[in-house]
Amino acid sequence: MRKLIVSSLVSLDGIYGDPQSWAGDYFDEQAAAQSLAVLLDSDAMLMGRNTYEYFAPAWSSPSGPYLERINEMRKYVFSSSLTAADWNNTMIIPGDPVAAVRELKEQGDGHLVIYGYGQLAQSLLEHGLVDQLNFVVNPVMVGSGTTLFRPGKRTNLRLVSVTERRNGVVTLSYANA
Repeated sequence: MRKLIVSSLVSLDGIYGDPQSWAGDYFDEQAAAQSLAVLLDSDAMLMGRNTYEYFAPAWSSPSGPYLERINEMRKYVFSSSLTAADWNNTMIIPGDPVAAVRELKEQGDGHLVIYGYGQLAQSLLEHGLVDQLNFVVNPVMVGSGTTLFRPGKRTNLRLVSVTERRNGVVTLSYANA
C-alpha cells in the first residue's frame, strides 16, 4: 500500500500560509535535494483547489530536476468548484477526498505527497490516512498569516525523526500513534 506523506513549511511562530513570502531564504540546495528524493519515491501529488491555483502558474514551466519531477508526476486536485485543470498530468476529483484517497492508497507503487497543511491534509490526518507528517520549521517569526494550529479533531502522533539542516531549519517527522 502506498504511503501518504504530508510536508508543510512552517514558521517558528506557527504560520504555514504563503510560505513563498518567508521561506525562500531557507530553501537551499540541501532542502531541494531532500525534497527531490521524496518526489522520486512518489508517483502522485494531492492538493486542494487553493494549492492548485497557487502552484500551477508558478510550477508549470519546469526548470531543473525538482520542478521537472513535479510536472511529470500525476496530480490529483480535490475540488467541488474546479471544472478544468490545465496543468500537465492533472486530474480533478470532485467527490469525497477521504474515500478517493483510500482508493488511491491501494493503487500504484510510489508514495502520495501533499505540500502544505491545509484543509485537505488536516481532513486526511483526522481520518487516519496520513502515514507521515513532516513539519519543516523555518527559523523565522512571521507575525501574521494562516496558522498551523487551528480547531480540528484530536489526533495523537508519534515522533519518528528530527532532522536539522545547516541553515537552522528543523524537520519534525511524525506518524499516527
